[in-house]
Amino acid sequence: MKVLVIGAGNMGLTYAEGMSKSTLLKNNNIMVLDNSEEKLKQLDEIPYFDAHRDLKDCVPAADIIFIAVKPFHAASVFENIKPYTNKEQIIVSVMAGVTIGAIKTMSGLDKVVRAMPNLPAQIGKGLTSFVASPEVSTQEASNVEILLNTTGKSLKVSSENFIDASTGISGSGPAYVFFFMESMMNAATEMGFSKEDATTLVSQTFAGAVDLFNQSDITPREWMDRVASKGGTTRAALNSMEDNKVNVLIRDAAYAAFNRAIELGQEH
Repeated sequence: MKVLVIGAGNMGLTYAEGMSKSTLLKNNNIMVLDNSEEKLKQLDEIPYFDAHRDLKDCVPAADIIFIAVKPFHAASVFENIKPYTNKEQIIVSVMAGVTIGAIKTMSGLDKVVRAMPNLPAQIGKGLTSFVASPEVSTQEASNVEILLNTTGKSLKVSSENFIDASTGISGSGPAYVFFFMESMMNAATEMGFSKEDATTLVSQTFAGAVDLFNQSDITPREWMDRVASKGGTTRAALNSMEDNKVNVLIRDAAYAAFNRAIELGQEH
């Protein structure tokens, strides 16, 4: 199997790095296409990448083509690669908001997988939701899933609506966590902790809480009840959050991302 990644930005290279270790490739290098000469020179130094400058040298040879460019570049990318593609090739798009229908129209290809990754993929802890068009066979979808799993975990969903929804939860979700962490770190420094100590307090607290959750079958609400005793400090904090409807604000933020993903899809 030969895989081509178009776009050597953060997400494109994250998937290229992960997929390069997959046994599906059977020692074939990952092909990477980009228009930045500086980036290509860097890629030339990496032994498991084949850096390409010309479409005709890589597009025809690919079984799976990962599109990892900004959504507003989609039309031009597909226009450029169209003369070199064939109907058996599979397009995997990690472009936010660009629908399978739009990709089919722009590319002229029928086998399309739309995926929504998130930032922790860079350290092998990512979550990628994906959905395949009906023309993608069960085996082909399984191969794509194996490739996506090289950057963490994947979740196959039943419709594109869930791709937009996962944008609001997992795709944008790491930023919500960072927002919460920043707020806690600011509170810690206001209480007198140094920046370094505030960082340690907050990062270790988040890491420990996530590990506790992942290693049990206990719900977040049950964990909150275990930590918070009546009249205690944690209960005071949780009461403040509930009084200020923080849960509603977080839900509204997730829906804002979800709705924006839908809007992006309507623009193509």
